[in-house]
Amino acid sequence: MSVTYRTKMEPMPQYDLSRLPENTALKQQTLPAHQLELSASVVLSIFFATGGFCLCMGIILLLSAKSTREIEINYTNTCAHCAQLRENSSNFDKECTCSVPFYLMDKMEGNVYMYYKLYGFYQNLYRYILSRSNSQLVGKDIWDVTNCAPFQVSHNGTPIIPCGAIANSIFNDTITLSYHLNSSIHIEVPMLKSGLAWWTDKYIKFRNPRTSDLASAFAGSAKPPHWARPIYELDTEDPGNNGFVNEDFIVWMRTAAFPTFKKLYRRLSRVHYFVDGLPAGNYTFHISYNFPVTVFRGKKSVVLSTLTWIGGGSLFLGLTYTVTGSLTLLASFAILAIHQMLKKNKKDFL
Repeated sequence: MSVTYRTKMEPMPQYDLSRLPENTALKQQTLPAHQLELSASVVLSIFFATGGFCLCMGIILLLSAKSTREIEINYTNTCAHCAQLRENSSNFDKECTCSVPFYLMDKMEGNVYMYYKLYGFYQNLYRYILSRSNSQLVGKDIWDVTNCAPFQVSHNGTPIIPCGAIANSIFNDTITLSYHLNSSIHIEVPMLKSGLAWWTDKYIKFRNPRTSDLASAFAGSAKPPHWARPIYELDTEDPGNNGFVNEDFIVWMRTAAFPTFKKLYRRLSRVHYFVDGLPAGNYTFHISYNFPVTVFRGKKSVVLSTLTWIGGGSLFLGLTYTVTGSLTLLASFAILAIHQMLKKNKKDFL
């Protein structure tokens, strides 16, 4: 038997103490933990409660959406002579107006909103969405037209403000509404041009250059090719509603996800004959027809609508809740039946 003697003490391994985790419950992973052990009755209760809640909410949302009043007037064919005129882009400077009479059977109580609605206009095209200058729209650098192809500069090389395909294609029909008090007296329905855009858009995403004279700030620029007036003359009645903070412009620049969409155009001013809303009776839309739609086989309408606490008369949210609640309840009954079957088989086996 051989014996080995160590003549020298071996060095102990050295550890880098700075890399060791602190001696705390969190870093040492010694926090108290609890593992849920849900019984069948608890799971079934959660499923039934969720299904019942979604179903009830869906019914409430559907009833609320049904309570809104909405009327849509399609004027594409009614103003066919104007539509034909606008098919030729060389007629852009020729004015064309038309009138669309209609009868409102029931009173529209409360706040009434006017929308324009477009069919077959694809605002969701990738190149279309990118054709804008955000630095220009926030007033940071109004001469930045880098991402605005194909509407960056005019034919003589002058930067376009606002640039881009979205701004160039702005909806530019002018729509007014008149109420027939009797056969001889027609009253123009007062409409508000404010309160149309989202607050974040109006005060954060769209800002004018810091100057009181917009005309001088935008001097040396060109207006978009399809615009009749420059950006600083969009609203001749309200100087504060010009430039990038013009509410019609802001509403249009928020692109729609689907080819059929409506955008807020005006709000009813509840004064005089219209304190309680729009009374039943005869009305007429007076339209200055500028926006061409027949060239891409589209259509356009004017929509008058009331709102509820959930918004407009769309049934999508209510149907979503109703379908989700119904499917959850069906799944709950299926789970209950399977549980009872397995429970019975277990008793028979014992």
